[in-house]
Amino acid sequence: MTIYQPLADKALRRETPTRDELCAVLSGSDDDLMDLVAAAFRVRLRYFGRRVKLNYLVNMKSGLCPEDCFYCSQRLGSEAEIVKYTWLKPDQTREVVDQGVRAGASRVCLVASGRGPTDRDVDRLAPTIEGIKKEHPGVEVCACLGLLSQGQAERLREAGVDAYNHNLNTSEERYADICTTHEFADRVDTVEQAKHAGLSPCSGLIAGMREGDDDLIDALFALRELGPDSVPVNFLMPFEGTPLEGTWELTPQRCLRILAAARFVFPDVEVRLAGGREIHLRTLQPLALHIVNSLFLGDYLTSEGQAGKADLEMIADAGFEVQGAGEPTLPRERHDLLRPRRRGAGTALPPNA
Repeated sequence: MTIYQPLADKALRRETPTRDELCAVLSGSDDDLMDLVAAAFRVRLRYFGRRVKLNYLVNMKSGLCPEDCFYCSQRLGSEAEIVKYTWLKPDQTREVVDQGVRAGASRVCLVASGRGPTDRDVDRLAPTIEGIKKEHPGVEVCACLGLLSQGQAERLREAGVDAYNHNLNTSEERYADICTTHEFADRVDTVEQAKHAGLSPCSGLIAGMREGDDDLIDALFALRELGPDSVPVNFLMPFEGTPLEGTWELTPQRCLRILAAARFVFPDVEVRLAGGREIHLRTLQPLALHIVNSLFLGDYLTSEGQAGKADLEMIADAGFEVQGAGEPTLPRERHDLLRPRRRGAGTALPPNA
């Protein structure tokens, strides 16, 4: 008997797996891969049924970033042949959003390259968001603008943004190996600012950057401490003209194991199949739907993805259904975790500290 079914039992009890258990998931034999997928599916099915949430990326400002993240085609000094442009106008953004929503997306992710937004950038988003909300009630708006300064998360929330994405990407120990212009702690701080402002926190990782199993596990545990509502799992797209060009170390089986590890760490949280799925999972993408409950539809920031029509056919053929706009993503069971305070200030019992 493999450890996978006991791991699924722990996840169904919302118990965090140990490091040794996650090591076994990541380093297991491909002979028991289907056992692993089946165990992860038990967890996915319990909390999310057969629903698949579709997310749609809009790259509002592409390229010319002053940061040097080694994995990114938009980085400082990148020689990758990508489309570069400054901010889209509100009507241009809404036109692209319309296409994603018509294809079934219930969340649109507004992304802009750069270290972080200026206050003017935050202001320029307001009419765009207002228009999206007016035309598409129930559709969530997620912003991904880089590192936030004090007060910007609150202003984004006031403008109508529902969620904020900022990925940790890898372990703290290894972060300096993939970026030198900011630190791991800066990313953690931005996610915490978003969370404290009432934005739904979205943070994940990038696999395939020459990291080891311990780095992946450390990243998952660091994410767990942040308590995100959604965890995108990206697979490196090694663009030519970037420091990680030629890094093709992922297999479809390895990708499935990484996704399963994420599901066991985040049993009742949205785990999203993100960038690089087409080129690394290839024909095993439908198997990933038995683990994740969310994916990006169509194209990414600087690379083309699988056609939206093909995504929808894949979801239907695998026996899943697209989640509708306005339909809650997180399972009802999470609401059971909300308990009125009965100790600490104003009571006779000591605080939970």
